[in-house]
Amino acid sequence: MKVLFIGGTGLISQAVSPLAVAQGIELYLFNRGQRDEFVPEGAKVIKGDIRNPAEAALVLRDYEFDVVVDWIAFTPEHVQADIDLFTGKTTQYIFISSASAYQKPQRNYVITEETPLENPYWEYSRNKIACEQLLMEAYKANGFPVTIVRPSHTYGNTAIPAALTSGKHPWSLIDRIRRGLPLVIHGDGTSLWTLTHNSDFAKGFVGLLGHPEAIGETIHITSDEVLNWNQIYAVPSDKRQVWNLKLCISPQTLSQPFPLQGQRMA
Repeated sequence: MKVLFIGGTGLISQAVSPLAVAQGIELYLFNRGQRDEFVPEGAKVIKGDIRNPAEAALVLRDYEFDVVVDWIAFTPEHVQADIDLFTGKTTQYIFISSASAYQKPQRNYVITEETPLENPYWEYSRNKIACEQLLMEAYKANGFPVTIVRPSHTYGNTAIPAALTSGKHPWSLIDRIRRGLPLVIHGDGTSLWTLTHNSDFAKGFVGLLGHPEAIGETIHITSDEVLNWNQIYAVPSDKRQVWNLKLCISPQTLSQPFPLQGQRMA
């Protein structure tokens, strides 16, 4: 099976890519070549910029794939460019959406693929919803072979699972621990959450590649373990007693402007 990953070296896909290769998939990664350390042995890299549709069409003009996965499509414009580029050139297109698209505020703590999509609080989620709608319209109108996958909070070797942290500088959480500063948790730490390691996500995801019954379907891939944030923060302290300091802050406080750079939250 010949598969193209657009991106393929991010937090989630850096676990999916090596598993796909290990299972005998002929894997191509289309990206700008800026994270080669996450390219697994056996994968082929096609350098290009998917944000430049003309360039992408030129670079990929002689290729056809059984499956195309776009890990870095975030807006309807990105998705429309993919529809234009891959119509007739693949038998399955997988869009990576997000579980953050599910209805907020939640009406039930159990979330399934049938939970309505509505998130007035985050533009990222609203864009993912719009992408899904555009793709399903293309599927219904023209048979565009889409499968939608919704990951939730996923972590791995390059991301520390935490309630509030820095995506660009995750090491700052460890810095706070080493300096004996409290870790920030929203509310009182009892809200429920599901965390998924990227290697677990990969096992479910690879099974969807080339699966004909997944066409036109939406699937979310998460762990089946439910923990509250107090439990999540307690896990590392079983081995190292460094996560036992925490600072619970109300959502109302978190909605206020943060202290200026250089000031320290006490």
